[in-house]
Amino acid sequence: MSLKNKICLVTGASRGIGRGIALALGSEGATVYITGRTLEPTSKAPGSLSVTADEVTARGGLAIPVQCDHGVDEEVHRLFDKIVKDHGRIDLLVNNAFKGVSTIGKNIPIPFWEQPIESWDDCIHVGLRCHFVAAQRAAKIMVGQKDGLIVNISSAGALLSFFTAPYGVGKAGLDKMSEMCGKELKKHNVTCLSLWPGLVQTEAILAAKDTIQKATIAGQKVDVSKGETVEYAGRAIVGLMNDKNLQAKNGKTITTADLGDEYGFTDVDGRKHASMRCVKASVARKHPWFAVLIPSFIKVPWAWIVSFFHHYY
Repeated sequence: MSLKNKICLVTGASRGIGRGIALALGSEGATVYITGRTLEPTSKAPGSLSVTADEVTARGGLAIPVQCDHGVDEEVHRLFDKIVKDHGRIDLLVNNAFKGVSTIGKNIPIPFWEQPIESWDDCIHVGLRCHFVAAQRAAKIMVGQKDGLIVNISSAGALLSFFTAPYGVGKAGLDKMSEMCGKELKKHNVTCLSLWPGLVQTEAILAAKDTIQKATIAGQKVDVSKGETVEYAGRAIVGLMNDKNLQAKNGKTITTADLGDEYGFTDVDGRKHASMRCVKASVARKHPWFAVLIPSFIKVPWAWIVSFFHHYY
């Protein structure tokens, strides 16, 4: 168990990607503080902190559920005070809490000027601002111990245009936050980076599968069956925690699939996911006969992708 005695915090872990990350960390023996607003199961939404905690414990980790609304600064500060009192350190912060899922679903077809202001607040307040608050508290501890990792869960929505304008703004802001904070933390041996999962088979995505598969992203049809499981991002973070050259990734934005290639892990069902930069996978969508001739390790440089999709400079 590579993360035994490591103290981790995963925000927004009642369900979805946060839950999957907590499970992956628990499988490696970590002590994982998990937060969310749903402590016990309800009929309103699947998942709860208590259920995630039981699953983490069954994997061999130690889960400490803390009910916390990350939109309330005082609750976030109490959370970090508890971690310091209990353990005196924190090795990993995963900023994953996000309030905008329901709001996005309601507003995707609506022009931004017709959307309620909650469309902005739900994506930015608990999705960007709250991550800065948590990163501030974690950084103060990590700088003192000269070690630590902050992972901000972002998405390709920072670069591509999908979902809603506030969603894209929030993710782009989160990636810039990772860059700026990473630069300041580097001299203290603390790393901050953004992680882009691909399409993930969360409870919300699976529930809306029929609608989602009618959509396109960057001109490609969406196929939920090919999505990552919620634990794939967790395996990527386990890899980061064991990376001896982690500082080289400070301030960077990285995809889970690229880390899968680098660290050699697969998804829980044995699948390998292709990076959005993978030439072979891109060609295979339209010309599978030609794709068999292309080595899978050939990838488009990030700079090319950014220059192609990034149109506001």
